[in-house]
Amino acid sequence: MNMPKKLPELSKMTHEEKDDMIRLLFEAIIELRGKASKNSRNSNNPPSSDGLGKQTKSLREKSNKSPGAQKGHKGTTLKMTETPDHVVTHKVGMCNGCGLDLHKNPSELCTKAQVFEIPEPEFIVTEHRVEQKTCPSCRVTNKGTLPEGVFFGTQYGARSKSLIVYLNQYQLLPYNRIREFFGDVFGQTLSEGVVFKANKACFDQAESTENNITSNLIDSKVIHVDETGLRVNGELHWLHACGTESHTKYTIHPKRGKEGIDKMDILPQYKGMAVHDHWKSYFSYTACQHVLCNAHHLRELKFVAEQLGQDWANQMMNCLILAKDLTQKYLKKGEIPPAIISDIEMSYDRIIQIGLAQNPLPKKIPKKRGRIKKGKVRCLLERLRDFKSETLSFMMDFDIPFDNNLGERDIRMSKVKQKISGSFRSNFGAQMFCRIRGYISTARKQNLSAFESIYQGFTGNPLTFSTSQ
Repeated sequence: MNMPKKLPELSKMTHEEKDDMIRLLFEAIIELRGKASKNSRNSNNPPSSDGLGKQTKSLREKSNKSPGAQKGHKGTTLKMTETPDHVVTHKVGMCNGCGLDLHKNPSELCTKAQVFEIPEPEFIVTEHRVEQKTCPSCRVTNKGTLPEGVFFGTQYGARSKSLIVYLNQYQLLPYNRIREFFGDVFGQTLSEGVVFKANKACFDQAESTENNITSNLIDSKVIHVDETGLRVNGELHWLHACGTESHTKYTIHPKRGKEGIDKMDILPQYKGMAVHDHWKSYFSYTACQHVLCNAHHLRELKFVAEQLGQDWANQMMNCLILAKDLTQKYLKKGEIPPAIISDIEMSYDRIIQIGLAQNPLPKKIPKKRGRIKKGKVRCLLERLRDFKSETLSFMMDFDIPFDNNLGERDIRMSKVKQKISGSFRSNFGAQMFCRIRGYISTARKQNLSAFESIYQGFTGNPLTFSTSQ
Protein backbone atom coordinates (compact mmCIF):
# COMPACT_ATOMS: atom_id res chain seq x y z
CA MET A 1 0.00 0.00 0.00
CA ASN A 2 1.83 3.10 -1.29
CA MET A 3 -0.34 6.00 -0.13
CA PRO A 4 0.92 9.52 -0.91
CA LYS A 5 1.92 11.56 2.13
CA LYS A 6 -0.40 14.37 1.04
CA LEU A 7 -3.59 13.92 -0.98
CA PRO A 8 -3.68 15.99 -4.18
CA GLU A 9 -6.53 18.33 -4.95
CA LEU A 10 -9.44 16.43 -6.46
CA SER A 11 -10.15 19.18 -8.99
CA LYS A 12 -6.69 18.72 -10.53
CA MET A 13 -6.91 14.92 -10.81
CA THR A 14 -7.88 13.02 -13.94
CA HIS A 15 -10.54 10.26 -13.86
CA GLU A 16 -7.82 7.56 -13.98
CA GLU A 17 -5.95 9.16 -11.07
CA LYS A 18 -9.19 9.31 -9.06
CA ASP A 19 -9.86 5.63 -9.80
CA ASP A 20 -6.34 4.76 -8.63
CA MET A 21 -6.82 6.83 -5.47
CA ILE A 22 -10.14 5.12 -4.68
CA ARG A 23 -8.49 1.72 -5.11
CA LEU A 24 -5.62 2.68 -2.78
CA LEU A 25 -8.02 4.02 -0.16
CA PHE A 26 -10.11 0.85 -0.36
CA GLU A 27 -7.00 -1.31 0.10
CA ALA A 28 -5.95 0.84 3.06
CA ILE A 29 -9.35 0.37 4.74
CA ILE A 30 -9.22 -3.42 4.28
CA GLU A 31 -5.68 -3.60 5.66
CA LEU A 32 -6.45 -1.45 8.70
CA ARG A 33 -9.64 -3.37 9.42
CA GLY A 34 -7.69 -6.60 9.15
CA LYS A 35 -5.02 -5.43 11.61
CA ALA A 36 -7.64 -4.35 14.14
CA SER A 37 -9.45 -7.70 14.01
CA LYS A 38 -6.41 -9.97 14.24
CA ASN A 39 -5.82 -12.00 17.38
CA SER A 40 -4.07 -15.20 18.41
CA ARG A 41 -6.72 -17.51 16.93
CA ASN A 42 -6.85 -16.04 13.40
CA SER A 43 -3.24 -14.95 12.92
CA ASN A 44 0.27 -15.60 14.19
CA ASN A 45 -0.06 -12.93 16.89
CA PRO A 46 0.81 -14.24 20.37
CA PRO A 47 -2.02 -14.61 22.94
CA SER A 48 -0.41 -11.87 25.04
CA SER A 49 -1.29 -9.36 22.32
CA ASP A 50 -5.03 -10.09 22.51
CA GLY A 51 -5.61 -7.81 25.48
CA LEU A 52 -8.42 -8.06 28.00
CA GLY A 53 -11.08 -6.84 25.61
CA LYS A 54 -10.71 -9.57 22.99
CA GLN A 55 -12.45 -12.89 23.57
CA THR A 56 -10.47 -15.73 22.06
CA LYS A 57 -11.54 -19.26 21.32
CA SER A 58 -9.32 -22.26 20.70
CA LEU A 59 -9.27 -23.86 17.26
CA ARG A 60 -9.51 -27.26 18.93
CA GLU A 61 -12.82 -29.04 18.73
CA LYS A 62 -14.64 -29.84 21.99
CA SER A 63 -14.30 -33.44 23.14
CA ASN A 64 -16.96 -35.56 24.82
CA LYS A 65 -14.67 -36.30 27.77
CA SER A 66 -15.74 -35.27 31.24
CA PRO A 67 -13.66 -32.66 33.11
CA GLY A 68 -10.78 -33.84 35.29
CA ALA A 69 -8.48 -36.85 35.09
CA GLN A 70 -9.38 -39.50 32.54
CA LYS A 71 -9.58 -43.27 33.00
CA GLY A 72 -6.12 -44.77 33.42
CA HIS A 73 -4.59 -41.60 34.85
CA LYS A 74 -2.15 -42.55 37.63
CA GLY A 75 -3.07 -39.61 39.82
CA THR A 76 -0.96 -37.75 42.37
CA THR A 77 -2.72 -38.50 45.66
CA LEU A 78 -0.49 -39.05 48.68
CA LYS A 79 -0.10 -42.73 49.47
CA MET A 80 0.77 -44.14 52.89
CA THR A 81 4.27 -45.46 53.31
CA GLU A 82 5.16 -48.72 55.05
CA THR A 83 8.32 -47.17 56.51
CA PRO A 84 7.48 -43.85 58.20
CA ASP A 85 10.40 -41.86 59.60
CA HIS A 86 8.67 -41.27 62.93
CA VAL A 87 5.80 -43.05 64.71
CA VAL A 88 3.76 -41.31 67.41
CA THR A 89 1.22 -43.46 69.28
CA HIS A 90 -1.74 -41.70 70.84
CA LYS A 91 -2.66 -43.99 73.74
CA VAL A 92 -5.94 -44.37 75.58
CA GLY A 93 -5.57 -43.54 79.30
CA MET A 94 -8.82 -43.32 81.22
CA CYS A 95 -12.25 -44.60 80.20
CA ASN A 96 -14.50 -41.73 79.14
CA GLY A 97 -17.48 -43.57 80.63
CA CYS A 98 -16.50 -44.75 84.13
CA GLY A 99 -12.97 -43.37 84.52
CA LEU A 100 -11.29 -46.80 84.75
CA ASP A 101 -7.52 -46.87 84.09
CA LEU A 102 -7.01 -48.55 80.67
CA HIS A 103 -3.21 -48.21 80.32
CA LYS A 104 -2.58 -51.95 80.79
CA ASN A 105 -5.43 -53.10 78.59
CA PRO A 106 -4.46 -54.38 75.09
CA SER A 107 -5.41 -52.28 72.09
CA GLU A 108 -8.33 -53.64 70.08
CA LEU A 109 -7.85 -51.50 66.96
CA CYS A 110 -5.21 -49.04 65.79
CA THR A 111 -5.99 -46.60 62.97
CA LYS A 112 -3.31 -44.63 61.16
CA ALA A 113 -2.89 -41.10 59.89
CA GLN A 114 0.31 -40.01 58.12
CA VAL A 115 1.46 -36.41 57.78
CA PHE A 116 4.00 -35.61 55.06
CA GLU A 117 6.08 -32.60 56.06
CA ILE A 118 9.20 -30.86 54.80
CA PRO A 119 12.06 -30.81 57.33
CA GLU A 120 13.14 -27.41 58.54
CA PRO A 121 15.46 -26.11 55.79
CA GLU A 122 19.00 -25.43 56.94
CA PHE A 123 22.52 -25.56 55.56
CA ILE A 124 24.67 -28.48 56.67
CA VAL A 125 28.23 -27.23 56.95
CA THR A 126 31.00 -29.77 56.39
CA GLU A 127 34.49 -28.66 57.35
CA HIS A 128 37.34 -30.31 55.46
CA ARG A 129 40.60 -30.36 57.42
CA VAL A 130 43.83 -31.12 55.61
CA GLU A 131 46.49 -32.79 57.71
CA GLN A 132 50.19 -32.20 57.32
CA LYS A 133 52.77 -34.72 58.56
CA THR A 134 56.53 -34.88 58.36
CA CYS A 135 58.07 -38.30 57.76
CA PRO A 136 60.48 -39.09 60.66
CA SER A 137 62.60 -41.18 58.34
CA CYS A 138 63.21 -38.95 55.29
CA ARG A 139 61.86 -35.67 56.70
CA VAL A 140 59.51 -35.21 53.68
CA THR A 141 56.41 -33.07 54.42
CA ASN A 142 53.16 -34.80 53.42
CA LYS A 143 49.74 -33.13 53.05
CA GLY A 144 46.26 -34.56 52.65
CA THR A 145 44.25 -33.65 49.57
CA LEU A 146 40.84 -32.01 49.36
CA PRO A 147 38.07 -33.82 47.47
CA GLU A 148 37.48 -32.77 43.86
CA GLY A 149 35.47 -29.56 43.69
CA VAL A 150 36.39 -28.45 47.22
CA PHE A 151 38.70 -25.47 47.62
CA PHE A 152 40.18 -23.66 50.61
CA GLY A 153 37.88 -21.06 52.09
CA THR A 154 34.08 -21.21 51.92
CA GLN A 155 31.86 -22.35 49.08
CA TYR A 156 28.42 -23.71 48.32
CA GLY A 157 28.03 -27.44 47.68
CA ALA A 158 26.73 -29.22 44.59
CA ARG A 159 23.11 -29.43 45.80
CA SER A 160 23.06 -25.76 46.80
CA LYS A 161 24.36 -24.71 43.39
CA SER A 162 21.94 -27.10 41.68
CA LEU A 163 19.04 -25.43 43.49
CA ILE A 164 20.29 -22.00 42.41
CA VAL A 165 20.41 -23.06 38.75
CA TYR A 166 17.06 -24.86 39.04
CA LEU A 167 15.35 -21.73 40.37
CA ASN A 168 16.97 -19.40 37.84
CA GLN A 169 16.97 -21.46 34.64
CA TYR A 170 13.97 -23.77 35.12
CA GLN A 171 11.61 -21.84 37.41
CA LEU A 172 12.84 -18.60 35.80
CA LEU A 173 13.27 -16.64 39.04
CA PRO A 174 15.38 -13.47 38.65
CA TYR A 175 18.68 -13.17 40.54
CA ASN A 176 17.25 -10.91 43.25
CA ARG A 177 14.31 -13.18 44.03
CA ILE A 178 16.68 -16.14 44.37
CA ARG A 179 18.68 -14.11 46.88
CA GLU A 180 15.47 -13.40 48.79
CA PHE A 181 14.45 -17.07 48.64
CA PHE A 182 17.69 -18.25 50.21
CA GLY A 183 17.45 -15.52 52.84
CA ASP A 184 13.83 -16.35 53.75
CA VAL A 185 14.15 -20.15 53.65
CA PHE A 186 17.73 -20.84 54.73
CA GLY A 187 18.65 -17.62 56.50
CA GLN A 188 21.59 -17.20 54.12
CA THR A 189 21.46 -14.34 51.59
CA LEU A 190 23.37 -14.98 48.37
CA SER A 191 25.23 -12.49 46.24
CA GLU A 192 24.41 -12.12 42.54
CA GLY A 193 27.95 -13.31 41.84
CA VAL A 194 27.16 -16.69 43.43
CA VAL A 195 24.13 -17.11 41.15
CA PHE A 196 26.19 -16.22 38.09
CA LYS A 197 29.03 -18.60 39.05
CA ALA A 198 26.58 -21.46 39.59
CA ASN A 199 25.09 -20.87 36.12
CA LYS A 200 28.56 -20.63 34.60
CA ALA A 201 29.62 -23.93 36.18
CA CYS A 202 26.48 -25.65 34.93
CA PHE A 203 27.00 -24.13 31.47
CA ASP A 204 30.55 -25.54 31.30
CA GLN A 205 29.48 -28.99 32.50
CA ALA A 206 26.63 -29.17 29.95
CA GLU A 207 28.85 -28.66 26.88
CA SER A 208 29.34 -32.38 26.24
CA THR A 209 25.61 -32.99 26.70
CA GLU A 210 24.78 -30.25 24.19
CA ASN A 211 27.03 -31.97 21.64
CA ASN A 212 25.20 -35.23 22.37
CA ILE A 213 21.83 -33.49 21.85
CA THR A 214 23.04 -32.01 18.55
CA SER A 215 24.05 -35.45 17.25
CA ASN A 216 20.71 -36.94 18.22
CA LEU A 217 18.77 -34.16 16.49
CA ILE A 218 20.81 -34.55 13.29
CA ASP A 219 20.01 -38.28 13.28
CA SER A 220 16.26 -37.76 13.90
CA LYS A 221 13.69 -38.53 11.23
CA VAL A 222 11.61 -35.42 12.05
CA ILE A 223 12.66 -32.19 13.76
CA HIS A 224 10.72 -29.04 14.68
CA VAL A 225 12.40 -25.67 14.13
CA ASP A 226 11.23 -22.22 15.16
CA GLU A 227 12.60 -18.84 16.22
CA THR A 228 11.52 -15.90 18.35
CA GLY A 229 12.85 -12.45 19.16
CA LEU A 230 14.63 -11.72 22.46
CA ARG A 231 16.29 -8.57 23.77
CA VAL A 232 19.98 -8.92 24.58
CA ASN A 233 21.70 -5.89 26.07
CA GLY A 234 18.89 -3.73 24.71
CA GLU A 235 19.16 -5.04 21.13
CA LEU A 236 16.97 -7.47 19.20
CA HIS A 237 18.41 -10.98 18.94
CA TRP A 238 16.82 -14.25 17.84
CA LEU A 239 16.48 -17.44 19.84
CA HIS A 240 16.57 -20.41 17.45
CA ALA A 241 15.08 -23.69 18.66
CA CYS A 242 15.30 -27.21 17.28
CA GLY A 243 13.53 -30.10 18.96
CA THR A 244 11.93 -33.53 18.86
CA GLU A 245 9.72 -35.36 21.34
CA SER A 246 12.87 -36.25 23.29
CA HIS A 247 15.54 -33.58 22.65
CA THR A 248 15.81 -29.78 22.54
CA LYS A 249 18.56 -27.37 21.53
CA TYR A 250 18.63 -23.56 21.60
CA THR A 251 21.01 -20.94 20.27
CA ILE A 252 20.96 -17.13 20.31
CA HIS A 253 22.10 -14.94 17.42
CA PRO A 254 21.68 -11.33 16.22
CA LYS A 255 20.29 -12.60 12.89
CA ARG A 256 17.00 -14.38 12.28
CA GLY A 257 17.93 -15.80 8.88
CA LYS A 258 20.41 -18.34 7.55
CA GLU A 259 23.39 -16.97 9.47
CA GLY A 260 21.57 -17.43 12.77
CA ILE A 261 20.20 -20.86 11.80
CA ASP A 262 23.68 -22.04 10.76
CA LYS A 263 24.96 -21.23 14.26
CA MET A 264 22.90 -24.12 15.62
CA ASP A 265 24.84 -26.48 13.32
CA ILE A 266 21.92 -28.83 12.66
CA LEU A 267 20.06 -27.88 9.46
CA PRO A 268 23.27 -27.50 7.35
CA GLN A 269 23.85 -31.27 7.76
CA TYR A 270 20.30 -32.51 8.38
CA LYS A 271 18.72 -34.95 5.90
CA GLY A 272 15.38 -35.76 7.52
CA MET A 273 12.14 -33.78 7.62
CA ALA A 274 12.09 -30.28 9.11
CA VAL A 275 8.73 -28.92 10.34
CA HIS A 276 8.43 -25.12 10.34
CA ASP A 277 6.16 -22.16 9.67
CA HIS A 278 7.34 -21.34 6.11
CA TRP A 279 10.04 -18.86 7.21
CA LYS A 280 11.85 -18.46 3.88
CA SER A 281 15.37 -18.95 5.30
CA TYR A 282 14.57 -22.60 6.13
CA PHE A 283 14.10 -23.36 2.43
CA SER A 284 17.76 -22.56 1.75
CA TYR A 285 18.57 -25.99 3.21
CA THR A 286 17.96 -28.40 0.35
CA ALA A 287 19.35 -31.64 1.81
CA CYS A 288 16.27 -32.07 4.02
CA GLN A 289 12.55 -32.28 3.26
CA HIS A 290 10.29 -29.49 4.44
CA VAL A 291 6.95 -29.82 6.24
CA LEU A 292 4.67 -26.82 6.82
CA CYS A 293 2.74 -26.13 10.03
CA ASN A 294 -1.00 -26.45 9.48
CA ALA A 295 -1.83 -24.72 12.75
CA HIS A 296 -0.50 -21.55 11.07
CA HIS A 297 -2.61 -22.28 7.99
CA LEU A 298 -5.77 -22.76 10.07
CA ARG A 299 -5.28 -19.46 11.87
CA GLU A 300 -4.75 -17.56 8.62
CA LEU A 301 -7.72 -19.29 6.97
CA LYS A 302 -9.92 -18.45 9.95
CA PHE A 303 -9.10 -14.76 9.48
CA VAL A 304 -9.95 -14.89 5.76
CA ALA A 305 -13.25 -16.65 6.51
CA GLU A 306 -14.37 -14.52 9.46
CA GLN A 307 -13.08 -11.08 8.56
CA LEU A 308 -13.16 -11.13 4.76
CA GLY A 309 -16.16 -13.43 4.33
CA GLN A 310 -14.54 -15.75 1.77
CA ASP A 311 -16.13 -19.19 2.03
CA TRP A 312 -13.30 -21.05 0.28
CA ALA A 313 -11.27 -20.54 3.47
CA ASN A 314 -13.94 -22.40 5.49
CA GLN A 315 -13.85 -25.20 2.94
CA MET A 316 -10.06 -25.44 3.16
CA MET A 317 -10.17 -25.53 6.96
CA ASN A 318 -12.66 -28.39 6.81
CA CYS A 319 -10.48 -30.18 4.26
CA LEU A 320 -7.36 -29.96 6.44
CA ILE A 321 -9.21 -30.98 9.61
CA LEU A 322 -10.79 -33.94 7.78
CA ALA A 323 -7.33 -35.02 6.60
CA LYS A 324 -6.06 -34.78 10.19
CA ASP A 325 -9.00 -36.86 11.47
CA LEU A 326 -8.30 -39.51 8.83
CA THR A 327 -4.71 -39.92 10.04
CA GLN A 328 -6.09 -40.68 13.53
CA LYS A 329 -8.68 -43.08 12.13
CA TYR A 330 -6.16 -45.08 10.11
CA LEU A 331 -3.28 -44.74 12.61
CA LYS A 332 -3.33 -48.41 13.63
CA LYS A 333 -3.48 -49.58 10.01
CA GLY A 334 -0.36 -47.56 9.16
CA GLU A 335 -1.67 -45.81 6.06
CA ILE A 336 -4.70 -44.09 4.55
CA PRO A 337 -6.15 -45.87 1.49
CA PRO A 338 -4.86 -44.26 -1.74
CA ALA A 339 -8.41 -43.59 -3.00
CA ILE A 340 -9.19 -41.49 0.08
CA ILE A 341 -5.92 -39.55 -0.26
CA SER A 342 -6.78 -38.89 -3.90
CA ASP A 343 -10.20 -37.52 -2.90
CA ILE A 344 -8.63 -35.20 -0.34
CA GLU A 345 -6.09 -33.91 -2.89
CA MET A 346 -8.79 -33.30 -5.50
CA SER A 347 -10.88 -31.38 -2.97
CA TYR A 348 -7.78 -29.44 -1.92
CA ASP A 349 -6.99 -28.45 -5.54
CA ARG A 350 -10.61 -27.48 -6.25
CA ILE A 351 -10.76 -25.18 -3.22
CA ILE A 352 -7.48 -23.51 -4.24
CA GLN A 353 -8.89 -22.77 -7.70
CA ILE A 354 -12.03 -21.23 -6.16
CA GLY A 355 -9.87 -19.04 -3.93
CA LEU A 356 -7.60 -17.93 -6.78
CA ALA A 357 -10.63 -16.98 -8.87
CA GLN A 358 -11.93 -14.81 -6.01
CA ASN A 359 -8.51 -13.19 -5.50
CA PRO A 360 -7.02 -12.48 -8.95
CA LEU A 361 -3.66 -10.82 -9.35
CA PRO A 362 -3.98 -7.02 -9.22
CA LYS A 363 -3.42 -5.20 -12.48
CA LYS A 364 -0.13 -3.47 -13.12
CA ILE A 365 -0.46 0.28 -12.60
CA PRO A 366 1.04 2.19 -15.55
CA LYS A 367 4.34 3.93 -14.78
CA LYS A 368 4.40 2.45 -11.28
CA ARG A 369 7.74 0.82 -10.49
CA GLY A 370 8.38 -2.31 -8.48
CA ARG A 371 6.55 -5.59 -8.04
CA ILE A 372 2.78 -5.82 -7.90
CA LYS A 373 1.55 -6.24 -4.33
CA LYS A 374 -0.46 -9.47 -4.28
CA GLY A 375 -2.04 -9.13 -0.84
CA LYS A 376 -1.97 -11.58 2.05
CA VAL A 377 -4.90 -13.70 0.84
CA ARG A 378 -3.37 -14.25 -2.59
CA CYS A 379 0.01 -15.08 -0.99
CA LEU A 380 -1.66 -17.64 1.29
CA LEU A 381 -3.39 -19.25 -1.69
CA GLU A 382 -0.18 -19.45 -3.70
CA ARG A 383 1.66 -20.93 -0.72
CA LEU A 384 -1.00 -23.64 -0.32
CA ARG A 385 -0.89 -24.29 -4.07
CA ASP A 386 2.89 -24.33 -4.51
CA PHE A 387 3.62 -26.24 -1.28
CA LYS A 388 0.84 -28.79 -1.47
CA SER A 389 3.07 -31.80 -0.71
CA GLU A 390 4.70 -29.99 2.23
CA THR A 391 1.22 -29.16 3.58
CA LEU A 392 -0.35 -32.63 3.20
CA SER A 393 2.74 -34.76 3.92
CA PHE A 394 1.31 -35.76 7.33
CA MET A 395 -1.21 -37.94 5.43
CA MET A 396 1.51 -39.89 3.62
CA ASP A 397 3.71 -40.61 6.64
CA PHE A 398 2.20 -40.84 10.12
CA ASP A 399 5.55 -39.94 11.72
CA ILE A 400 5.08 -36.43 10.29
CA PRO A 401 3.00 -34.15 12.56
CA PHE A 402 0.06 -32.04 11.46
CA ASP A 403 1.55 -28.86 12.96
CA ASN A 404 4.65 -27.32 14.52
CA ASN A 405 3.14 -27.00 18.00
CA LEU A 406 6.09 -28.83 19.53
CA GLY A 407 8.44 -26.17 18.16
CA GLU A 408 6.20 -23.40 19.50
CA ARG A 409 6.07 -25.06 22.93
CA ASP A 410 9.87 -25.26 22.96
CA ILE A 411 10.26 -21.49 22.60
CA ARG A 412 7.37 -20.54 24.90
CA MET A 413 9.43 -20.51 28.11
CA SER A 414 11.94 -18.08 26.62
CA LYS A 415 9.11 -15.56 26.27
CA VAL A 416 8.08 -16.19 29.88
CA LYS A 417 11.70 -15.64 30.93
CA GLN A 418 11.74 -12.29 29.16
CA LYS A 419 8.42 -11.20 30.68
CA ILE A 420 9.65 -12.02 34.19
CA SER A 421 13.23 -10.75 34.01
CA GLY A 422 13.27 -8.43 31.01
CA SER A 423 16.13 -8.60 28.52
CA PHE A 424 19.40 -10.46 28.95
CA ARG A 425 22.14 -8.10 30.10
CA SER A 426 24.87 -9.80 28.08
CA ASN A 427 25.26 -12.14 25.15
CA PHE A 428 27.01 -14.66 27.39
CA GLY A 429 24.05 -14.68 29.79
CA ALA A 430 21.77 -15.50 26.84
CA GLN A 431 24.14 -18.29 25.74
CA MET A 432 24.10 -19.77 29.24
CA PHE A 433 20.30 -19.73 29.22
CA CYS A 434 20.18 -21.50 25.83
CA ARG A 435 22.53 -24.36 26.74
CA ILE A 436 21.18 -24.96 30.26
CA ARG A 437 17.56 -24.66 29.15
CA GLY A 438 18.18 -27.14 26.31
CA TYR A 439 19.73 -29.55 28.83
CA ILE A 440 16.76 -29.20 31.20
CA SER A 441 14.14 -29.37 28.42
CA THR A 442 15.68 -32.60 27.13
CA ALA A 443 15.71 -34.08 30.65
CA ARG A 444 12.03 -33.24 31.16
CA LYS A 445 11.07 -34.67 27.76
CA GLN A 446 12.67 -37.94 28.88
CA ASN A 447 10.74 -37.89 32.18
CA LEU A 448 13.82 -37.11 34.26
CA SER A 449 13.89 -34.77 37.25
CA ALA A 450 15.11 -31.31 36.27
CA PHE A 451 16.80 -30.79 39.64
CA GLU A 452 18.53 -34.19 39.71
CA SER A 453 19.70 -33.71 36.12
CA ILE A 454 21.33 -30.40 37.06
CA TYR A 455 22.86 -32.03 40.15
CA GLN A 456 24.38 -34.76 37.99
CA GLY A 457 26.26 -32.07 36.10
CA PHE A 458 27.65 -30.54 39.31
CA THR A 459 28.94 -33.96 40.40
CA GLY A 460 30.96 -34.15 37.19
CA ASN A 461 28.59 -36.61 35.49
CA PRO A 462 26.35 -34.61 33.15
CA LEU A 463 23.68 -36.75 31.51
CA THR A 464 24.06 -38.33 28.09
CA PHE A 465 20.55 -38.69 26.76
CA SER A 466 19.12 -41.64 24.89
CA THR A 467 18.58 -41.70 21.15
CA SER A 468 16.04 -39.25 19.71
CA GLN A 469 12.55 -40.61 19.09
